[in-house]
Amino acid sequence: MGDDLGKIKVIPDHFQVSTPSCDSPQNRNSPDSQPSFDNSLRSSSSLCSRRRLRSAAAMLNLLSLRRLPWSSGADGQEKVQLTAAELESLRSELADIEEREAYLKAQLEHIDEILRSARLSGYLYIRTRWTALPGEPAPIDDTDIDDWLPRFVVLHGHCIFFYLLSTDLSPQDSTLLSDVVEVGSLPSFTREDEGTQYSFYILTHQGLRYECSHVSKIQVDTWISALQTDCKVGSDIKVPDVSNEK
Repeated sequence: MGDDLGKIKVIPDHFQVSTPSCDSPQNRNSPDSQPSFDNSLRSSSSLCSRRRLRSAAAMLNLLSLRRLPWSSGADGQEKVQLTAAELESLRSELADIEEREAYLKAQLEHIDEILRSARLSGYLYIRTRWTALPGEPAPIDDTDIDDWLPRFVVLHGHCIFFYLLSTDLSPQDSTLLSDVVEVGSLPSFTREDEGTQYSFYILTHQGLRYECSHVSKIQVDTWISALQTDCKVGSDIKVPDVSNEK
């Protein structure tokens, strides 16, 4: 019968070359060269037709139609017959594809907006801590607890936004720059399989402290400088860098 293109069978004999018109270039060739030229044209046309069918078959198979029934129409051409259920399933899948396309477009536009207008953005490892209020006991030393999570941080306008991923349309958390009372460095530390991590903190007047880290000291210094400038704050705590201490 023919080649099996995934789940769709192809009938090569169907694809025939149309008869050349009287004005076509091959009609002006000599009779001796006509057969070889026609054979070449027939072969090329058949190859193009098969390629087009392969492409169409791939697209239809992507839409999860199990096996498309082919039949001959009144004009002698092969056609695909679909039941009402199959047609409705196809429409539903096309609608899902359009919805997915719209969502991806919104993600791209969001990333483009961040890259064009954000003061600073990038992935940082983040964890949060609460400072002790007056009269409360000092918090337990949990420095060795590895609860750092990667977040996409954006410094934009009057806020700091924390996204799970750079493609997310909505942040998981945010804080106003006006709520930040202190920004400063923290001791560097070592994480398994990731080497030295340089870190800093962002303290809000509510007592919430965001601790941030990155493998690049240049990135950390850039964040500290930008936040201290935008928040108009500094650090009252001088933290020594102990990364090289033994």
